Amino acid sequence: MQNDSKDCRINRWETLKQKLNNLKPSAFQEAISQEDGHILIDCRRREEFLLRHLPSAMNIDYLAYNFLDDLEQLDPEKTYLVYCRSGRRSIRTCTLLQNSGFKKVYNLDGGLNAWEQEFGLNGLLAAPESDK
Repeated sequence: MQNDSKDCRINRWETLKQKLNNLKPSAFQEAISQEDGHILIDCRRREEFLLRHLPSAMNIDYLAYNFLDDLEQLDPEKTYLVYCRSGRRSIRTCTLLQNSGFKKVYNLDGGLNAWEQEFGLNGLLAAPESDK
């Protein structure tokens, strides 16, 4: 029997994710409702954000030129709840925040895809027509 080491490798996303505080949609929703003073970050493209986002979320586009500058403006003492569409951009964003000394950073496991699977479109806001 041949031992193929590729079968035993852990996906790099899983490796990064294991070092984060990951919350399933129900726990993420609970953190939003219970955590005072938290900052909700949507790290998708502006166009994605304008289509639909969680209430009170701020948009810091992971793919934008000024992304790192935007992160540097954040207070490392605050609590951050971070999400994207599928979880990959939020994993990267949370990793960067943690590596920069932020202690209270939480990732929506599975992103808005998981949120919509659990709650449907409930709890998501579409931008007003004037913003589109």
